[in-house]
Amino acid sequence: MSEAACLVTVQSIQGSVPREVGAWMAVFAAHTVGTVGGGHLEHQAIAEARRRLSGRPGPARLRWALGPRLGQCCGGVAWLGFEPVTQGDAPRLAARWAPRGHPVALFGGGHVGQALVRALAPLPFAVTWIDSREGVFAERASQAAACEHSDPVHQAVPALVPDSRVLVMSFSHAEDFEVVVACLRRQRHRRDLPFIGLIGSQTKWAAFSSRLRAQGFTPQELQQVTCPIGVAGIQGKQPAVIAAAVAAQLLQTLPVPPEVRQGKPR
Repeated sequence: MSEAACLVTVQSIQGSVPREVGAWMAVFAAHTVGTVGGGHLEHQAIAEARRRLSGRPGPARLRWALGPRLGQCCGGVAWLGFEPVTQGDAPRLAARWAPRGHPVALFGGGHVGQALVRALAPLPFAVTWIDSREGVFAERASQAAACEHSDPVHQAVPALVPDSRVLVMSFSHAEDFEVVVACLRRQRHRRDLPFIGLIGSQTKWAAFSSRLRAQGFTPQELQQVTCPIGVAGIQGKQPAVIAAAVAAQLLQTLPVPPEVRQGKPR
């Protein structure tokens, strides 16, 4: 941030609005970073922010009703805050908006795993990417995931961060099975894995289910595993297609923030 800017934030909402509380946009003289929802609301917010950058004062908080007069039909109300910021505010703002990702443990460094890491990168997840093969991440590692080598791979399960969503897609069915077993054993004692997803077909899950029951797991315990993974209705087996379907499914598992619940129309 080498020039002055006006920071616009969504401070509170009522009814249906484009963005949640905390969404932000930095408005500079010639460009913007971030978004508070787009449309005419954002157009007017940018104009207001640039008036302040030119030296015109204004209240720290303004109310916008998203109705016909604003050219948007959401019907809700948004209160936007306006705050002048400079280069010296960068560390404070970076800490304020440091991403808080929900932990995801992705077992498998194959083509679908690679596509998933790319798909999850801009979403509110923190991915730990795990594989048993030595050097598998040498050419595939990215800043979007923390890479971890574990051999045998299922030994990584007990150390997973609590509240991890687990995706199982290793290079072999044998490894997949051992990871699922380790997850179900952890669930017996800790019940802190909100989602266990296994890549594969219904035939694969039928075979796994039979073996898992033989090891003493109950039907209720097996219901904690989702297989096949991915939201229903999406066709195609290309890695990017599977990754999109799984990413959407993971988003469905996230808790709805209170401010979003409050913002829904009644």
